[in-house]
Parts: sequence; C-alpha cells; structure tokens
Amino acid sequence: MDKNLLIMSQMPKHFIDLADRHFNTHKLWMKDDEDKFIDKIKSNVDAIAVMGGYKITPELMKNMPNLKIIACYGVGYDAIDINCAKSLGIKVTNTPEVLNDEVADTAIALMLCVYKKLVTADNFARTNSWIHGDFPLTKKFTGTKLGVVGMGRIGKAIAERAEAFKCQVYYHSRNQKDVKYVYYNNLIDLAKEVDTLCIITPGGKETEKLINNEVLDALGKEGVLINVARGSVIDQETLIYYLENKLILAAGLDVYTNEPNIPKKLMSLDNTVLLPHIASGTVETRNAMGQLVFDNIKNYFEEKPLISAVA
Repeated sequence: MDKNLLIMSQMPKHFIDLADRHFNTHKLWMKDDEDKFIDKIKSNVDAIAVMGGYKITPELMKNMPNLKIIACYGVGYDAIDINCAKSLGIKVTNTPEVLNDEVADTAIALMLCVYKKLVTADNFARTNSWIHGDFPLTKKFTGTKLGVVGMGRIGKAIAERAEAFKCQVYYHSRNQKDVKYVYYNNLIDLAKEVDTLCIITPGGKETEKLINNEVLDALGKEGVLINVARGSVIDQETLIYYLENKLILAAGLDVYTNEPNIPKKLMSLDNTVLLPHIASGTVETRNAMGQLVFDNIKNYFEEKPLISAVA
C-alpha cells in the first residue's frame, strides 16, 4: 500500500513487520534529530502510529496536510488533542479490550504485593535474613473493601477478580454503570468506605490530580492506593508526603507523572511497590495491541469500518 506511516516510537516487532510489509514506514525513534526529520517528511505523512507519552499536538497535526488517521497503541489517548483532530477530519483510534486482562491482573498483583509485602519478603529470603528470625506479619487482602475509580472495561475486570478474593467492591465514575457494585457519586465518600482505592480512570485534564490530599485523608492511615491508570491522576508530591509520614498505609504504582523518571523519594520508601509501567506488558497482549493498531490503519485506507475509533 503506497501510504506513508510515521511510527513515533519503538513498538513490538510484530507490528513493525506488519507495517513494513504494507506501508512506507518512517521510524522516528531511530533518528538523531527528530524535529528535523518530521519537518522533512511532514507533507507526506498519511498516518501516525503512536504510543502513550508522545504528544500529538495541534501544531503537529496542522503541519501534516495529508494526515488522515492517528492510531494510538494503548487505551489512553490523552496525549492526542482529540478536538483538534476532529476539526481537521483526522480519525483517532485506540486499542481497547485486548489489554483488559493484563491490566486487571497487574492491579490485583499489586494489591497482593502491597498487602503481603511480597517484594520485601523476597529480599528477606534472598539475603538470608530468615536465619535471624521470621518475617514480620503482614495484612490480609481477602475480604477487604475495594474501591475502583473508573468502572470501565478494565475496572469491571478488576472488580470481577477481586470478587474471587471475597472483596466487597465499590466504585466511583462520572456516571453510574449497569453493574452490581455499590456506586459512590462522591470520591471522598468512597475513599472513606474502602481499604484499597484502585485507580483505573482515563488520564487528561479532567482527571488531573484527582487523587489529592482530601482523597488521601479520607483513605486514611490503614488505606492502600493502587494506580494502573495514568500518573497524572495522582498528585504525586502529595502522595509522597502521605507515604513518608505514614498518613496512608502503602501504595502500589505502575505509572508516574514524568515517566520513566521515578522520584528518588518514592524509590526510597519501604511502603511502596513500584513497577515500570508494565500493566499490559506481555508478549501476547502487546502483539494483540499492535495488530489492532495495524488493522485500524489498514481498514481506513481500504475504506472499511474502523475497529476502535474514538474520534
């Protein structure tokens, strides 16, 4: 297919191979001077494939007169100015559904790691500390109250898994959903009710620093915070303060405000479990995401329906 696809950052080999076979691909991450390269090819770009974190600004879109579709590799598309894309007639797609299980699995894994202190226990065993005495007792996760912030596809998958641990599930979202779980219109009231607050709401301006000091106060000294959404949803400096001063019990985080830079203060705390944004990070899921990115772009140029359009 004689179309020019700009790939903004490195993606799985499965996707790159598909793209190379069907499009004229331009790999931005391989260029020393990205701005100069974009300026050189901007008039010829028909499509963009982008991972979260690389901002697609109005200026970039306006400078690409032939751009027809932006395919986002991920569920979140907050790095793309959707309103501008719509005004320019540019289609935007994402990759929902295919990563629901992996993100939900990671959320539950973080909860277990935090409650059972599994990372610390692993180090305890590896450093032969056991010979000096037993590992300290931890907290029970089964039967606790779980609050899910964002009851979308992934939120539902997390809730279903939590039920297997006999958790009582509550949730907060912009609108009440057709689910059996208890709905809280007020996030602070939800935080007061639960033992664990799990964040899986979309990123962007609407949810920026949604988790602030008021929410953390409500969660309290025995509360656990889990974030598998976007780093921007949490006021990170405030969270660090609450963790340092034991104003909440612990946090399990997969995302941060300035990735891949994790604050040293977070890394130094013994009441955190930190992951390098790997919630969807399995070979199977990443390949499925890449396939969906490719299929959306291919369908557009073959004048077939888009599989997962968001704009």
